[in-house]
Amino acid sequence: MSNIYEQSFIYLGGGKMKKTYKLENLGCANCAQRMETAISKIEGVKSACINFFTCKLKIESTTEDMDEILTSAQREISKIERGCKIVI
Repeated sequence: MSNIYEQSFIYLGGGKMKKTYKLENLGCANCAQRMETAISKIEGVKSACINFFTCKLKIESTTEDMDEILTSAQREISKIERGCKIVI
């Protein structure tokens, strides 16, 4: 179970959302950049930003279905850095 520190969201209207998640075991700044690029290409994602120093992932979506986006994002993250996980 997450708390406000680990996850926050903003409803932007029109089915759009912006959410922030904590990443566990993010150990490489180059990997974070590669993850950001891969997540940005997921259908329904308008933008993705990873801050390596705070281990935060921000996703802005064009849909309210964040479950599918998070599943795809975790899959992409695991391809790049196996032990890294999105805290939900």
